[in-house]
Amino acid sequence: MYISMRSYISGKKVWRWALLGIGLAAVLALGAAFAACEDDEGDNTTPSATAARTSTPAAGTTSTPQAAELSGSITVKGSDTMVNLASAWAEDFSNENPKVTISVTGGGSGTGIAALINKQTDIADASRPMSDKEKQDAQGNGVTATETRVALDGLSVVVNPSNPVSELSIPQLSDIYSGKITNWKDVGGNDAGIVVLARDTNSGTHVFFKEHVVQYQGDKTLEYGSDVQFMAATQTGFGEVAQNKNAIMYGGLGYVTDEVKPLGIKKDASSPAVHASIATVKSGEYPIARPLFVYTNGEPTGTLKAYIDWILGSEGQKIVEELEFVPLT
Repeated sequence: MYISMRSYISGKKVWRWALLGIGLAAVLALGAAFAACEDDEGDNTTPSATAARTSTPAAGTTSTPQAAELSGSITVKGSDTMVNLASAWAEDFSNENPKVTISVTGGGSGTGIAALINKQTDIADASRPMSDKEKQDAQGNGVTATETRVALDGLSVVVNPSNPVSELSIPQLSDIYSGKITNWKDVGGNDAGIVVLARDTNSGTHVFFKEHVVQYQGDKTLEYGSDVQFMAATQTGFGEVAQNKNAIMYGGLGYVTDEVKPLGIKKDASSPAVHASIATVKSGEYPIARPLFVYTNGEPTGTLKAYIDWILGSEGQKIVEELEFVPLT
């Protein structure tokens, strides 16, 4: 069974299964008491097994087999944006299907995709689509990369709560991250240098932000500026922003806490500022939004298919919303 990890619900870290052992012990104790009562009444027949829970599949998918029928191991690698979400999925599914072991690690979308190409993982989590080159590399290694969209996400841009700036446009963000704007006073803030933080190059979030914000006009020659500091994890960057009044960073909606201030984002200078939320991502109002994917080698079958069907179903999508990502429906 997957070891439980912390989840981010409503911007706060909580332990989702801290009482699991206590609850299980209570159930077993009640079961024993019930059996004793049956014996006292002279009933010598007791149930030999309990009914297994079943999950609700997404519309149009094949029903997930009963928990007792599922077994095996699943390896998941990839997106750091998705690692908490993937861990929560693994916890719930493994608790419903105790014969299924699911291992989840991050490292970035590129790491997960490389592992899939090299046949070292069953699922690659990715916060960006696979590139044409990655697809060609996969095909050359006998891997048929099959994409499944599992959730949506809005990229929040955050600053320190003491920063007077409350909104920025996509062109301003492009200038900040490409090094053209280096002082907060140039965007309505204090006379102070901007400490620019970004995800590292192996991150799908790094690539998405570069392509859709830094290069928003389609100028592929634009790159992150030479003074940008690259963070190995979103939490690391957000932690720095919480401590540094001049820092700016971007990251998935599910990682925002009260320790940082999300900015309203404008498509251009004349557009209204919009904050990232489940509602604004779903409606298309928020301009920095993206789908989240899982990739498998070919169409999934057996336990792997049951797991992905469960993710797309009501239980999996409920977890998406609990962790402040955006469900598909």
